Amino acid sequence: MKSKIAIMQPYLFPYLGYFQLIAAVDTFVIYDDTQLISRGWVNRNRILVNGKPSFITLPLKKAHLEENINARYFVDDIEWHKQKILKAVRMSYSRAPYFKDHFPLIESIIHCTEKNIATFNENAIRKICEYLAIPTTIQVSSRQGFGIELSGKERVLAILKGSGATSTISPIGGLHLYSCDEFMQHGIELKFIKMNDIVYRQFGNAFLPNLSIIDVFMFMDRSEIQERLSDYALTDNLGVNFDEYSALSVDG
Repeated sequence: MKSKIAIMQPYLFPYLGYFQLIAAVDTFVIYDDTQLISRGWVNRNRILVNGKPSFITLPLKKAHLEENINARYFVDDIEWHKQKILKAVRMSYSRAPYFKDHFPLIESIIHCTEKNIATFNENAIRKICEYLAIPTTIQVSSRQGFGIELSGKERVLAILKGSGATSTISPIGGLHLYSCDEFMQHGIELKFIKMNDIVYRQFGNAFLPNLSIIDVFMFMDRSEIQERLSDYALTDNLGVNFDEYSALSVDG
């Protein structure tokens, strides 16, 4: 039986393309036992504030750089930072067309009492997928134990093979990291996903793309978001001009 699997780190309220990736596969593996990238998206994201992108952040306790994501915990005064985020969302989006419809979901996720960032984000991802009726099976790499002695591409391949993948999808930003030919040597077809140019009205201002899913929830109803989950393109990296994608992060 064919099995399409994707692997991504657990991001905090990630952009719409992250959920497109989840919806595009049979199984989504949350890659939580890998090193946290400084200034990445695990504990922060961006929302629209006064027409400009602004970061929301859940700060973490200091730890060794080698510590994995699932070994990282929030600071002791995290509840204050959670209230700060909720206040920012209220002030920025209270007049947005779908604020009243979707803010309770955001609020319930923020109020999760979990202190571990990986588990907190896992809960958020699961709740959003459930809300959007995304049927994909969600697993967690640290609970699988595949290739734990490996790192980088070798670890990714070990997780895919251990999970029974016959194909995988990676964000478009991984074009320069992974080779379709190399993955096929392991019996796994590799494709890259790129969100199409999705534009929606943000208070009439110039559109700012790739903000947190929070922004999408404020300006689209649930059915429209569900429709946009399939608004993407798939490609391989055979004959690709990598310069075109050099500025993209791994999450597209």
